[in-house]
Amino acid sequence: MAAPADGLVDGNDGVRRCLWGDAPDIYRAYHDGEWGFPVADDHRLFEKLCLEGFQSGLSWLTILNKRENFRAAFAGFDFERVARFGKRDVERLLGDSGIVRHRGKIEATINNAGRAVELVDAEGSLAAYAWRFEPDPEARPGRITWTAVADMAQTEASRAMSKDLKKRGWRFVGPTTAYAFMQAMGIVNDHVEGCAARAAAEEARHSFRRP
Repeated sequence: MAAPADGLVDGNDGVRRCLWGDAPDIYRAYHDGEWGFPVADDHRLFEKLCLEGFQSGLSWLTILNKRENFRAAFAGFDFERVARFGKRDVERLLGDSGIVRHRGKIEATINNAGRAVELVDAEGSLAAYAWRFEPDPEARPGRITWTAVADMAQTEASRAMSKDLKKRGWRFVGPTTAYAFMQAMGIVNDHVEGCAARAAAEEARHSFRRP
């Protein structure tokens, strides 16, 4: 069956959501309470950048189902701790069936933890850095439709973030990954018009104190 043109679906609870966010239940909870809501916590921001890297070539549902395992394996994404991981930790993680066992992505996460420590030293916080890339409202589409979101797999802002992170030595942070991070962390609100979560996310963004 073809996807609705407006990118919306009515859930069995009577709530209208973005097409991707209705099922299964873990997706519904993520869509309704996390995705698109602004975040200023450095560990959550680092976690999301890392998990977006792990998602490369996979579905977000795969990563979401393993998120608690990832948190346990990577010290709650405390980047100061992860930065101290060594070869023994890499081998431990490669043997952990609860996460995605990809050597390149594991080593990139450890590398990126070190780069996050450096970035915080330079910029004050990961949040202050990430929110610097919030796009000007005039650079955004007039209406956030399903088509508009589909056309924004990467943006000028996400390309700038990706380029800067790579310059700082980060890995697995291409412009598409950077934009998915911006969507998830509420740096932009890409809940489509008509989605019940859109107004709540926008209200949270309105009251959010930028770091």
